Amino acid sequence: MSGNGGSGTTAASIDKRPNELLTSWFVRSGWSKGELARQVNRRARQLGANHISTDTSRVRRWLDGENPREPIPRILSELFSERFGCVVSVDDLGLRTARQSPSATGVDLPWTGPQTVALLSEFSRSDLMLARRGFLGTSLALSAGPSLIEPMQRWLVPGPQAPQPEPEPLAASRRGGRLSRPELDLLESTTVMFRQWDAQCGGGLRRKAVVGQLHEVTDLLQEPQPEATTRKLFKVAAELAELAGWMSYDVGLQPTAQKYFVLALHAAKEAGDKPLGSYVLSSMSRQMIHLGRPEDALELIHLAQYGSRDCASPRTQSMLYAMEARAYANMGQPGKCKRAVRMAEDTFADVDEWDEPDADWIRFFSEAELHGENSHSYRDLAYVAGRSPTYASLAEPVMQRAVDLFAQDAEHQRSYALNLIGMATVHLLQREPERSAVLAEKAMYIAKKVRSERVNTRIRKTVDTAVRDFGDLGEVVDLTEKLALELPETAEAV
Repeated sequence: MSGNGGSGTTAASIDKRPNELLTSWFVRSGWSKGELARQVNRRARQLGANHISTDTSRVRRWLDGENPREPIPRILSELFSERFGCVVSVDDLGLRTARQSPSATGVDLPWTGPQTVALLSEFSRSDLMLARRGFLGTSLALSAGPSLIEPMQRWLVPGPQAPQPEPEPLAASRRGGRLSRPELDLLESTTVMFRQWDAQCGGGLRRKAVVGQLHEVTDLLQEPQPEATTRKLFKVAAELAELAGWMSYDVGLQPTAQKYFVLALHAAKEAGDKPLGSYVLSSMSRQMIHLGRPEDALELIHLAQYGSRDCASPRTQSMLYAMEARAYANMGQPGKCKRAVRMAEDTFADVDEWDEPDADWIRFFSEAELHGENSHSYRDLAYVAGRSPTYASLAEPVMQRAVDLFAQDAEHQRSYALNLIGMATVHLLQREPERSAVLAEKAMYIAKKVRSERVNTRIRKTVDTAVRDFGDLGEVVDLTEKLALELPETAEAV
């Protein structure tokens, strides 16, 4: 690589033609060639690419059609994105024609540590910089079917084993960029705090804070660290990326959520944490159920179960069985759904016998969550079976138990609201609209405090169902008016 700007000749630049895309962005930026060259050099030094020394003649050659080598395309993408306040990809600049950057499209990403860090850094940076609801989502596309499942199966493929050094004690203070134990403990405790905030307040209030913390962790991963510290940092990155994905899912940014989930799975593999990887896959599965793709959800859950079969705690296994039941319910397979529900219950009974403490990311899966998931499986079966009263009657006592338990849990208000809504839908299935209206109104009260588009959407769907089936009933008319007053549909910045 040359030291005069890192440019090289590619097949596309042998027969050069002016780069009209780059020229268009450059002219609109108002920069001179010298100013752009200075900004590229400054950003390159920040990245540690000290060999890059760009000048005005080099910028002119790029405009004339020469393709610079990495990291210059990425630097130019960052500079123009910041200038215009929107994602300006490498391809938008006409600097890459062979194939799109894996970070910009799709989920089939390289399973290597350095590239995982680079992709996490780039995606979180873009998310933070844009700060506009849905923009990243509109620049991405959801993957489903084989294009999603096949890349995720590579989670199971063993990577090259790096030599394991002797454990190094972490210093009490930073030395040469290395992270001290108190700093690492603080990162882990901050992640726990973010997770608590999400459970209490929904995904809308703290999502950008989580993304910002994730970006900071990717910076630390680019510094030299002991092997044990690097693994812990990958674990923190995986948890933060999963949480960023979960929060994005909660506020309705579905493609953005999926991208964070995929990156979280990559980071979990680098951390060597199979149970955490299985948890990430379960979040992806839940998203697929939400999007009406239960077959994909089932594939993801089976992948999670197989990958963590020898190391997942009973609580984690129980959660995976409960999600398997949800997938089977939405596929209209009652026998397999009921079997998975029983397996979830039987496995959860072993939780207290487990010798090791559960990781914080799975502690949310309480008895209340177990009953909530299983009752929703029966409720989903009822809808798939044409509003079956039999399955609705199976759902009611289990859902009531979940509601009662969540009513005593101040830390999981979103789950309380979701189960109140679930109970409201069960009463609609049982043709008890008055009881449904009472529960839906209570859910509205909680939804005002919990910034979750998922909760709001489910309330609106439940009220729409009540209006369709019992629109003349006074309680339903009142509920409709309260919905318009309490939860008006407005676009909120995330």
